[in-house]
Amino acid sequence: MDQGNMSGVTEFVLNSLSGSRELQLFYFAFFTVFYLSIVLGNLFILLTIISEPMLHTPMYFLLSNLSFLDVCLSTFATPKMIFDFLMEHKTISFEGCMAQIFFLHVFAGGEMMLLVAMAYDRYVAICQPLHYATVMNVHKCIVLVVGSWIIGVLHSISQLVFTVNLPFCGPNKVDSFFCDLPLVIKLACTDTYILQVLMLSDSGLMAMMSFFLLLISYTVILVTVRRRSSAGMAKARATLTAHITVVTLFFGPCIFIYAWPFSDLPVDKLLSIFYTVFTPLLNPLIYTLRNKEGRFRAGLPPGPMDKANSSGVFEFVLLGLSSSQELQLFFFAFFSVLYVVIVLGNLLIIITVTSDTSLHSPMYFLLGNLSFVDICQASFATPKMIADFLSEHKTISFNGCIAQIFFIHLFTGGEMVLLVSMAYDRYVAICKPLHYLVIMSWRTCTVLVVISWTVGLVHTLSQLSFTVNLPFCGPNVVDSFFCDLPRVTKLACLDSYIIEILIVVNSGILSLSTFSVLVSSYVIILVTVWFKSSAAMAKAFSTLAAHITVVILFFGPCIFIYVWPFTTYPVDKVLAIFYTIFTPILNPVIYTLRNRDMKAAMKKIVAHYLRSKKVSEIPLVVRNSLY
Repeated sequence: MDQGNMSGVTEFVLNSLSGSRELQLFYFAFFTVFYLSIVLGNLFILLTIISEPMLHTPMYFLLSNLSFLDVCLSTFATPKMIFDFLMEHKTISFEGCMAQIFFLHVFAGGEMMLLVAMAYDRYVAICQPLHYATVMNVHKCIVLVVGSWIIGVLHSISQLVFTVNLPFCGPNKVDSFFCDLPLVIKLACTDTYILQVLMLSDSGLMAMMSFFLLLISYTVILVTVRRRSSAGMAKARATLTAHITVVTLFFGPCIFIYAWPFSDLPVDKLLSIFYTVFTPLLNPLIYTLRNKEGRFRAGLPPGPMDKANSSGVFEFVLLGLSSSQELQLFFFAFFSVLYVVIVLGNLLIIITVTSDTSLHSPMYFLLGNLSFVDICQASFATPKMIADFLSEHKTISFNGCIAQIFFIHLFTGGEMVLLVSMAYDRYVAICKPLHYLVIMSWRTCTVLVVISWTVGLVHTLSQLSFTVNLPFCGPNVVDSFFCDLPRVTKLACLDSYIIEILIVVNSGILSLSTFSVLVSSYVIILVTVWFKSSAAMAKAFSTLAAHITVVILFFGPCIFIYVWPFTTYPVDKVLAIFYTIFTPILNPVIYTLRNRDMKAAMKKIVAHYLRSKKVSEIPLVVRNSLY
């Protein structure tokens, strides 16, 4: 590796936090003290846990590993940043830059997984206290820690693969105090659109997955304890407050930076400092200063916890689609095939959009995200429904029921907003074609996708807040194949009239607002094109037909069910199947069979695969003679 890469760039120039000499001296003193506090504070935690026998528990074993990771996370770039405050020329070699990228993603990825492991530890301690010692044994704790490091290394290697082979033609100024991957990629002298998508997908998938797991675990814990006593709730809150604070302050900057990964926002440097310097200091501050006795506060001690909620309902019974054994076998085969088609069809769209450069446009970027949401929407309940067809007793735990309610509103809410984004994309493409590339930039597309997930998350949390505090006095039969919110609410042993209104208003506002925006956008597009020419009108209608079909078939069942949400109609089960199973299959069917570009791209991929397969089947000697 003589020059660091094929284009001869041997070093990068790092822009400091300020060009002022006085400020740099102040920063040198400030961050030196800060870094020493981080190292000494986290080392203090490590030494205390090792030397104090009462802290030899799974919770503090994981905490000590978090402290070690925080020392590493602050050390990969902070010492060089402090040293650079005294230097006139702030440079870093190509190899050093790659090393910083590698270690940042190892430690950040490992910390994400370790926070999930700590949340799992608290879940077992609070929700299954009698089995805590058995579940969280030494072997399990070691596996969780080793697993977090392995995932961090794999994540970092996958990120580094995107960077090391990039050609750099000269521009080598990184607008940060360390080599941040999005900023380094911008310096490449090639089209990095695919690499940007892959990098964002890699980091985004890991961050969102671990963040959702953390949210779900904390929700389940609080729901479980809420059903028992106010004292238990207060104790659980005290135990979880430190974890939730660390998670919020760690994931916040990461999510913000990767929401606008390739922009030059002034706040980016501040956020980079936050998650590389300030976050590692949170560990000693939160886990020591919040301790009233001057030592670590112990977790919730094991105690009798006999009920899943205040009314003693452990599980719900799902009636499914039919009680007939013959029909259930038919349904098992039918929905198994349908689910496989949904997953493979939408995966085919994602692979086609990702691999074919002719489809690297905003429209297909949003379509790829829609396919991913459709896979998620089909997977939150369908696999369990299929398994239940072969089971005599169709039950689901209270926590599993809450999880299903969480995911259905997350994915449906996100899909509604994503459909609005796709309508906006078509509006700009048809009504403002000359400004399309400027308006529908990479940043705009990323923001639209992030907003759709955010709206879905806010919507589902608001819906879940109506359900988790409901008392259930015994009736636990849900007349459906999954935990549908209106049906679960009907089982509560109190007057749920106000809650029913809030649920309808919440879902109704989201559904009607998005549906109204969609209808308005399509009307504006058709009116705009109507005055141009009949050919333009035909082309616009051809473009919009797929969108309109998906919107009608997606919103129709949702609107019907939430117009009469707390009455029981025989058609309700059919509609529930429609928007949870049949709707996700519309995406591959409508957007491939009716789209010439998609069909051409798929044919190209299949042809390439077949050609590669034929070549691989030719004997090696013959192949060498051909070449």
